[in-house]
Amino acid sequence: MKTPVILSIMMISFISDFTNNNAVIDSGYQIGDVVSDFELKNVDGKMISLSDYNEAKGFIITFTCNTCPFAVAYEDRIIALDKKYASKGYPVIAINPNNPLVQPGDSFKAMQQRAIEKGFTFPYLVDEGQKVYPKYGATKTPHMYVLHKTKKGIVVKYIGAIDDNYQDASAVKTKYVENAVDALLMGEEIKQTETKAIGCTIKV
Repeated sequence: MKTPVILSIMMISFISDFTNNNAVIDSGYQIGDVVSDFELKNVDGKMISLSDYNEAKGFIITFTCNTCPFAVAYEDRIIALDKKYASKGYPVIAINPNNPLVQPGDSFKAMQQRAIEKGFTFPYLVDEGQKVYPKYGATKTPHMYVLHKTKKGIVVKYIGAIDDNYQDASAVKTKYVENAVDALLMGEEIKQTETKAIGCTIKV
């Protein structure tokens, strides 16, 4: 008799983890804010900073991880974003914000293995000490930020989801990140600068 109860509790916790939304964090970056640089370790052991990308026009930052089903579902689309936009000046930089002590599947070793398995074409950085994601105000995996280089610094231009259908890439109607980057490349205003990030809560 205990098994159904336990399963019900697990399911409620599972659903809650994905649906709780704390998308607005007062201390996090907002549209138009200038971001500070960071220095985080990549899966190849090298330290990566935004300042390393002298030729970049901006960045597609994704807070993601190994273990969240939503993050896994979006991996191929994140790879596709890098392949499409890195050569145009907007490379992807992925950051794992999860605490590996809470989520062992997101350890640095596991990140290295995942990057090899999926053939990541972009840096996959560990937010050691979880110091960077709070600055951005990220709450989910994945949580996307499109940044654009300006005279005053690197500015946040889009925050939210990758697109409008995490379940089926072929059924996507609106590609939020692509639309944002395309607008920047054409020198136009981004029509939709914020959407609700859909994913798992960041593990602290």
